[in-house]
Amino acid sequence: MKTGLKGKHLLCEQDWSNEELETLFKVAEELKMKYALGEDAEYCRLKTLFMLFFEESTRTRNAFECGITQLGGHGNYLTPKATQIDHGETPKDTIEVLSRMGHGIGVRNTLVGGHKWMAELAKHSKIPVYNMQCDIWHPTQSLADLFTIKEKFNNDLKGKKFVISWTSAGNYMRPLSMAQSLVTLMPRFGLDVTLAHPKGFELQPDVMEMARENARKNGSKFEVVYDMDEACKDADVVYAKGWGPIMTVGDDEVAGVKMINENPGWLVDSRRMKLAKESAIYMHCMPADRGIEVTDEVYDGPQSVIYDEAENRMHTIKALMALTMGNMTGRR
Repeated sequence: MKTGLKGKHLLCEQDWSNEELETLFKVAEELKMKYALGEDAEYCRLKTLFMLFFEESTRTRNAFECGITQLGGHGNYLTPKATQIDHGETPKDTIEVLSRMGHGIGVRNTLVGGHKWMAELAKHSKIPVYNMQCDIWHPTQSLADLFTIKEKFNNDLKGKKFVISWTSAGNYMRPLSMAQSLVTLMPRFGLDVTLAHPKGFELQPDVMEMARENARKNGSKFEVVYDMDEACKDADVVYAKGWGPIMTVGDDEVAGVKMINENPGWLVDSRRMKLAKESAIYMHCMPADRGIEVTDEVYDGPQSVIYDEAENRMHTIKALMALTMGNMTGRR
């Protein structure tokens, strides 16, 4: 267990060692049990969390806001339009002021350059900065995903096949962040990762290299396939989520949506789940496009763990805040 995490940023999963993440999971498990028993866990009593959203959110906002409330603190909801950020205030000036008033800040900015903006904020911040999703990473989601997998497989992850597959969700271009967080994080904890997508929907080259290196260091496997049936065969976890062909068309929304719609049929249905192991689980970060990314039969079926996964956002985020901005000695 690794202590002394107060003030530590979370911009990317790679910023935290395996030991630090295991500490977070242990704390999340304790906090989840306290939540189930109705016990107080006010490790952030009188603490203020700023939540800066460049776009709307359901699970992320409520996981953070409910989490800080349960820890005894308060969440301030901010947007660029409701602050001076829309008028050009720099990340340095914004965080210099907020650092004097509160104890942590989460930022969601999936626009191109979102991660760069967060990194500049963190550079000048005296309080921990949490990446609530950017254009490159989505660490608070991937950590909840990993925590859920650890629960479902009783921490026995070595050699389990984790599939992250692209889906034909074509109404707009989704960022690469979810897939990139998953392919880099999961091999670190013993999971063999299969990435599946049509050609033209590749992830960033540096992220792919990081995924391969993480697999090598931790004795895991990492492969890329271009067929969803092949990917799902003998899978233990089927995680299917759409993203745009950003490495091919950049931020050209029209060209990206056209490419997505040229690759129909990438969805999870009962036939594909039968290709996986009988004990396999289906995962999605939500919201999923029903009938396009996944059939109702799977989404609402016995192998789906999507609602457990969503709840675990709150418990892992509570652990993150308790460790980095709280007072873990102030137990009640």
